[in-house]
Amino acid sequence: MITSDFMPKKQKEDIEKILKDEKKKSETYLNQYKYLKADFENYRKMMEKDKFDIIQYANQKLILELIPIIDDIENAINKTKNNEQIGLKIILDNLTKIFESNGLKPIECIGKKFDPYYHEVLIKEESDKEDGVIIEEIQKGYMLNNKVIKHSRVKISKKR
Repeated sequence: MITSDFMPKKQKEDIEKILKDEKKKSETYLNQYKYLKADFENYRKMMEKDKFDIIQYANQKLILELIPIIDDIENAINKTKNNEQIGLKIILDNLTKIFESNGLKPIECIGKKFDPYYHEVLIKEESDKEDGVIIEEIQKGYMLNNKVIKHSRVKISKKR
C-alpha cells in the first residue's frame, strides 16, 4: 500500500492496482519458468537415459545372431571325443569372454523357481520336487546388461 501524502487517493489506488497486476504477472512468469526448467531437466535426464540404453544395447542384434554359434559349439563339445574337444573349448572360452565383456551373460536356472520373465516352459514333468522348480535347461537363455534378450527354455517339476 502506498502511503504518500503528496498523491491523490485515486492515483494511489491506480498505482496499487497496477503494482498488484504486475506482481501477479511476475508470479505467473516465475511459475512458468519453474515448470519449464523442471520439464527441461526431465527431458535432459530422459535423453541421457536413452543415450545410455542405445550404447548399452547397440550390439543386441549382432549378439542374438551369434548366440546359436555358441549353442552349436557346446553341442559339438558334448558329441566329440576328448582330444577333439580341446580346440572347441578354446574357441568357446574365447567367444564367451568376448560376449561377457560386452554385457552378455547366461541365465542361471537349474534348481530355481520358474519365472516367466526369464524362462519359457516347454515341458512339465512329475517330480518329487516342489511345483514349478526348473529340473532341466533345454536351451540356454541370455541377458544383455540386465535385460533378457533370449529366455531360457526349460523343463519344470509338477508335484506328484
